[in-house]
Amino acid sequence: MNPPHVLEVKPADEFNKTLVENVHPPDWGNPKPAGRYNLVVVGAGTAGLVAAAGAAILGARVALIERHLMGGDCLNYGCVPSKALIRAARAAYAVTEAREFGIETSAARIEFADVMRRLRRVRAEIAPHDSVQRFAALGVDIFLGQGHFTGERSLEVEGERLEFSKAIIATGARAAVPSIPGLTEAGYLTNETVFSLTELPRRLIVIGGGPIGCELAQAFARLGSQVTLVSDVPMLLPKDDAEAAARLEQQFRNEGIDLILGAKVVRAEKSAVGKILIVDHGKEGETVVGDEILLATGRTPNVEGLNLEAAGVEYGGKGVMVDDHLRTSNKNIYAAGDIGSRHHFTHAAEALGRIALQNALFFGRKRASDLVIPWCTYTDPEIAHVGLTEKEAIRKGIDAATLTLPLAEIDRGIVDGDTAGFARVHCGKKDGRILGATLVAPNAGESIGELVLAIQKRMKIGELGAVIHPYPTEAEVIKRLGDASMRGRLKPWMKQWLTRIFQWRR
Repeated sequence: MNPPHVLEVKPADEFNKTLVENVHPPDWGNPKPAGRYNLVVVGAGTAGLVAAAGAAILGARVALIERHLMGGDCLNYGCVPSKALIRAARAAYAVTEAREFGIETSAARIEFADVMRRLRRVRAEIAPHDSVQRFAALGVDIFLGQGHFTGERSLEVEGERLEFSKAIIATGARAAVPSIPGLTEAGYLTNETVFSLTELPRRLIVIGGGPIGCELAQAFARLGSQVTLVSDVPMLLPKDDAEAAARLEQQFRNEGIDLILGAKVVRAEKSAVGKILIVDHGKEGETVVGDEILLATGRTPNVEGLNLEAAGVEYGGKGVMVDDHLRTSNKNIYAAGDIGSRHHFTHAAEALGRIALQNALFFGRKRASDLVIPWCTYTDPEIAHVGLTEKEAIRKGIDAATLTLPLAEIDRGIVDGDTAGFARVHCGKKDGRILGATLVAPNAGESIGELVLAIQKRMKIGELGAVIHPYPTEAEVIKRLGDASMRGRLKPWMKQWLTRIFQWRR
């Protein structure tokens, strides 16, 4: 039993020490392979952990291989640390909003080192959920180190050969690094390094206007950085509802975030005044100066080092190729999570991990295309979406109707001062079936689940009006959309006819 390579997570404080002791313990010794495994899982991120735990609980002989940190991006570099940072940023911003509610406060003094210390503490507290010890206790054989395939039903890790009946590749993805001249020399941060900061960058340049770029741009701005966000797309969140993105853009400008949209980064430089980006708008150039550059320009699948060719697994620039049942070109190997999905979300990886497990071990025919996957960008306001957008419905030739209700018409929205948000539902004109929805609200991610269920159950828009919500809540906007659809079905001739009936009955 040879101990794996020792990993260090910076800064080396007691919280990161606790994290590493859970997700890549330095004294861990890999077990001897226990004969042929029913299932070998490569990658201990969300998809891999779900698949390994489920198989072990059901009695299968399972091996789990992880070369870095158990928990993957979500625990270590993604959801957990980013939301801890966002929560601190919201607390800081709440002080600036207090006067609106009649409360006088002095300016907030932000101790960035303490913000990051809390982030590391929270992450360490959650780490046992994804720990080596927990999964070993479930009966999973944990192998820490780089695994690579040696054949169609075998692989090797740290000199040990593992044979399997089925395997699941769940190695995830990492931050994509654009080919900008001078970027490497200037230096940059990604989601894998930004949470190791202990000092606040006075000037932060964010490249990328997708969810990660938007979330971190707003968080750092609220914590005191002068933030400039640069994107080659002319709008924020290009995959989301255009009006929702426009509301967020206005919020960013109100908070003092500089936006340079629809621009190409020509090159990066490092000088005595800081890190410099030369940005081209097409007609004119612009120079942006910052102390740090944060990349949020998409994701790259982790296929390196796996020797997928030996296993007969086809892959490309977007990752491992799978069919709708998540099976690769090798019928005994499946893939789940960011390595083979266009949905790079933790909750999507969890759902796909379950499908891969069922199909691999139980001759299942579960389809990834049957999943209804929502997403949420955790800015303020949050933007949550599920199903089709209006543009997608038009592109698919679907005759859809759209209903929108602003939070300014909802009592709780008025009370809380959240009048800039809205709820929008797209439904079939003929049958009223809900096809997609967007919520823009402070806690939109907490409410979108109701609309996910509605789409899963093929509900009609009018049925939402029958769902009773506590009063007053902002989620009541969903019920009100259902009511609005029913009122829309009341034609003038119907009202005239009913009026006559009521007159006769008086």
